[in-house]
Amino acid sequence: MFGALVIVFREVIEAGLIIGIVLAATRGISGRGHWVAAGVLLGTLGAGIVALFAEAIANAFEGSGQELLNASVLGAAVVMLMWHTVWMTALVVVVGLAVLREGSEVVLFLYGILAGGASGSSLFVGGTLGLAVGAAFTALTYYGLVSIPARHIFAVTTVLIALLAAGMAAQAVQYLDAAGIINVLSRQLWDSSPWLPQDGIIGRMLHTLIGYTDRPTELQLIAYLATLTAMAALTWLAAPTRARRAPA
Repeated sequence: MFGALVIVFREVIEAGLIIGIVLAATRGISGRGHWVAAGVLLGTLGAGIVALFAEAIANAFEGSGQELLNASVLGAAVVMLMWHTVWMTALVVVVGLAVLREGSEVVLFLYGILAGGASGSSLFVGGTLGLAVGAAFTALTYYGLVSIPARHIFAVTTVLIALLAAGMAAQAVQYLDAAGIINVLSRQLWDSSPWLPQDGIIGRMLHTLIGYTDRPTELQLIAYLATLTAMAALTWLAAPTRARRAPA
């Protein structure tokens, strides 16, 4: 039960941080709650489909199916976050992909625990508790962000979204490297795992928020910086449009 609780809580935190930031960034937009709810529902349904084909996905592409799935989801999420900078209706896709990615990891991790001999009832209880605690953390994230004065909220959420996209891009190339698709610039730059392990609670929160990696490669750093540059350029290009719409 404890293993299921930790796994679900950990993954819900990651998805919840993204949902909280998206909700805060779209504060004041009519119907945003319906779009976010639709994204959560679609992501959950997608994770359910992953559950049905968990073994086939894990064994696909010579055992690299899960890495390629994660890379594809992250790549799509990066594109949607960039689009979010100039067109807010992308939020349903961002939320859906976040829930799909974390939900699929929950499914595969729990599948491994179940295969190891754990009972279905203990997984259900642990998973439910992890979901409840993770949802509470998501609410705290959202209310913490909306407590920021309105004149600053756009700047804060823009920076957070840029860091989210950069972190996702770095993760995507990591998955592609693990799958053997990319085999360049794979030299490790540093190792901060003894002081701040990526698998710890704080490490995973930083991993989700700013793309923290305790053992990054050259390619990951390049992807991270390139995405930040692209997001900054898009934000700068979109600024005149927002200025024209502001009086309305």
